[in-house]
Amino acid sequence: MVVMAQQKETETAKEVGKRTGRDPVILAAAGSVLLSWYQFYVRGNKEYGLFIGLWPPTLLAFSNAMRINNISRKVESKTENLIDWLTQGR
Repeated sequence: MVVMAQQKETETAKEVGKRTGRDPVILAAAGSVLLSWYQFYVRGNKEYGLFIGLWPPTLLAFSNAMRINNISRKVESKTENLIDWLTQGR
């Protein structure tokens, strides 16, 4: 039983890893880094390059906050179900 749970967790982690590389937020962050370098080094527009360079951490932080909220909601719903199950059993 424990082995099956571990295998399921491993498969889930692999699926998440595959999706992570195609996450639109990561692609947008990488694109903004490239655009920032282009503006800073190629066009010589240093202020605009620095401004665009601030986008990736903001995008990634917002994405992480959204994921943490989603995980938190799932944990809370599971906890409520567990508490209901435990109180009904007594």
